[in-house]
Amino acid sequence: MKPLPIGISFFDTIIEENYFYVDKTLLIRDILDKQAAVNLFTRPRRFGKTLNMRMLQCFFEDTGETTGKDTAALFRGLKIMLAGVQYTSHIAQYPVIFLTFKDARRQSFEAAYSVLKDSIIDEFGRHSYVLQDERLSTKKVQYERIMQGHGERSDYDKALKFLSECLFIHHGKKAIVLLDEYDVPLESSWSNGYYTEMADFIRSLLGAALKDNLFLRFAAITGCLRISKESIFTGLNNLDVNSITGKNYTEYFGFTQEEINNMLAYYSLNSCAGMVKEWYDGYLFGNTEVYNPWSSIKIVKDLCADIHSLPQPYWANTSSNSIVRTLIDKADDDAKADLDTLIAGGTIKKIIHEDITYDEIEKNIDNIWNFLFFTGYLKKIGEYADTENNIVLELTIPNIELLCIFRNKIQEWFKETIEQCDLSRLYTAVLDGDAQTFEDELSELLIDSISFYDNQENFYHGFLTGILSKAKRYLVKSNRESGNGRSDIFMKNVSAKGKAVVFELKVAQNMQELSAKCDAALQQIENKKYIKELEQEGYQHILKYGIAFCRKDCMVKIADSIIKE
Repeated sequence: MKPLPIGISFFDTIIEENYFYVDKTLLIRDILDKQAAVNLFTRPRRFGKTLNMRMLQCFFEDTGETTGKDTAALFRGLKIMLAGVQYTSHIAQYPVIFLTFKDARRQSFEAAYSVLKDSIIDEFGRHSYVLQDERLSTKKVQYERIMQGHGERSDYDKALKFLSECLFIHHGKKAIVLLDEYDVPLESSWSNGYYTEMADFIRSLLGAALKDNLFLRFAAITGCLRISKESIFTGLNNLDVNSITGKNYTEYFGFTQEEINNMLAYYSLNSCAGMVKEWYDGYLFGNTEVYNPWSSIKIVKDLCADIHSLPQPYWANTSSNSIVRTLIDKADDDAKADLDTLIAGGTIKKIIHEDITYDEIEKNIDNIWNFLFFTGYLKKIGEYADTENNIVLELTIPNIELLCIFRNKIQEWFKETIEQCDLSRLYTAVLDGDAQTFEDELSELLIDSISFYDNQENFYHGFLTGILSKAKRYLVKSNRESGNGRSDIFMKNVSAKGKAVVFELKVAQNMQELSAKCDAALQQIENKKYIKELEQEGYQHILKYGIAFCRKDCMVKIADSIIKE
């Protein structure tokens, strides 16, 4: 069987080394048909943007003076070759400028600019064959100055336009410009405090290359976000934006259901289709539902190695997921309630607009919801215009993989929050048998938390375990076999001369059930003999708590006889 192309984004490598390839070559047809001068494709990370850009380069580029490859051979048997001569006649017909900004994540403008500058230098070097053309003699000094890294800032601001002119003089054909991950340096500059400087450079570079450039055949640009036209694409009237809300090119980024079915069938994994769908499907681009391609390939590879492999949140490991963390850090009570709703499987409604800039992310919480939607963390399931003609989307979490990311980030945030809290009053109340103070302190922490509710004890169990685990000189264990059953949580002093505490948790459907649930929890401790193990270890002072939760509320009761003499 063909190997799976994990982390391989070079189209020619995938074809030449016979990797499994999901055919997206009809993207070429659609670009030629629509004839936009500048195409901007915004999709979440790891959705095949770079691979598609490399595919465009392989198709269009005249490689005679660079690699000398027969590029037509790369497309043999693929869909574009059956689309008609009006498309195949464009194979290897144009000079191509290809830049990727994916490596420009740096902590300072100088470091990021150096990476971008090196990308430009490399591309000038790749096309240095043009220097042999006598028609370029008047431009040779400037070309070599840029290629050798000795140019001024103004040289690199206009480098792409200058290179396209040189290529036109040599080839007699206008150049195609392909720019991958254009917004990576913008995102990094926002995170590290140099957004204005980076935006100025990107604006100058793209403005010169894409606006009124007589030597441009067309351009294709990819990124995660549509950045405000006024911010980066000033005066660029020929920009065709294709975001996840658009209706064009929807099937070319991510895997469709048919493509997933074919891949699973090829690897004899049809029985895993339901699990793959629950975990990695659910993204909606235009009216097309697609799977996360990165995670889909990863799970198929793992299943090929072991059919019993468990699904994992593979996408979570491809970046910091900092936008989710930003939302959590900035969340007010309304935003926390929205997160509660989403993680419980519900939907929220938010006004969505595409023309935003990175430096606007933290100006209000609504901007963060926008970023979560456009970067793939949320999915649209409904849409309408409000009374002020704003576009309002009904949003939900797309799949189990994204749900894991949200939950893990929230748990990480809560752990850090607990580490900063003074919990001494709560610990004292627990050990003194002061159920009322324990309840009051626990209620305050619940109100401040972001939680999720599925009528299970899982959240509350982790919530309380995290709180208790910070108590000094006490060991906290959860779900450990004890007596005739499994107690929810117990904590014990490192010395058997100290105190031990058993906690049993229940979830109530409404406030009226809290008291009865506490009583049931205490009765369960007795019936299941949860203190037996602690007694066998020599503990004489054992407290028993029954705790009932109902969303942001709780009740705590302690057994009448709390200390064994």
